[in-house]
Amino acid sequence: MVLKPFKNEPLTDFSKPVNRKAMESALKNVKAILGREYPLFIGSEEIHTEEKLTSFNPSHPDQVVGVFSKANPDLANKAVETATVKFKEWKCVDPKKRAEYLFKAAKLMRQRKHEFSAVLIYEVGKTWPEADADTSEAIDFLEFYAREMLRFAARQPITKIPGEKNELRYIPLGVGVVIPPWNFALAILTGMTSAAIVAGNTVVLKPSSDSPLNGWMFFNLMREAGLPAGVVNFITGSGSSVGDILVGHPKTRFVSFTGSKEVGIRINELASKVQPGQKWLKRVVAEMG
Repeated sequence: MVLKPFKNEPLTDFSKPVNRKAMESALKNVKAILGREYPLFIGSEEIHTEEKLTSFNPSHPDQVVGVFSKANPDLANKAVETATVKFKEWKCVDPKKRAEYLFKAAKLMRQRKHEFSAVLIYEVGKTWPEADADTSEAIDFLEFYAREMLRFAARQPITKIPGEKNELRYIPLGVGVVIPPWNFALAILTGMTSAAIVAGNTVVLKPSSDSPLNGWMFFNLMREAGLPAGVVNFITGSGSSVGDILVGHPKTRFVSFTGSKEVGIRINELASKVQPGQKWLKRVVAEMG
């Protein structure tokens, strides 16, 4: 695989009429799908629940962006268990193959850049330039982390010691719970999730309840890229009903969180307690306001 050096995705110049027309077209196309209902996805199973979560346009609060099934504790447990089973297979996939999924996803997102930005505009109220920058950063994460995986998978430099034969290898951890924020609803979600899966981990992704459609857009993109079912499991629901279950599960290996100080402290506290049957100390990455 011959790769060009990493370069940041260029921002769109909306002073050019052709770019303005492209964004207007994307906004029109996305508006046509607003209000649709979306399921949970655990492994290859599409799950609809009776209890729903509704996402509204903050700029027009009477406009429904999407309706999402809400997971319950049983489904949260099922998601972690499913990701645990898939991890046994996914961790053995060649790192180059794992990186290829990210490269393909980056290509697809680049082709549909304005569509992803339009969802950000409708669901979290971003301006055109803000949404474009968010989507550009998501593309950057896919491109950068894929390259990083190839670097980590290569032979690693170590200090040579006479009489010893040593080598350094990076290994995946297990199941990660990814809990991203609404303010960079696509970029941070994409970065945390793609970094985890390209390194050989499986993920339970729970997007912010204020931006679930952005989470669905990323999840569906990875399906389009051919990512095997169960590597990323998509669930929506409140932190109080399913977030604590995901973080506290004995088979959760690490948690990646971006959000408030209060929630981050709660996650760190809960994850630090060793549950019955837990074999490790969980790792927590908490980026807090």
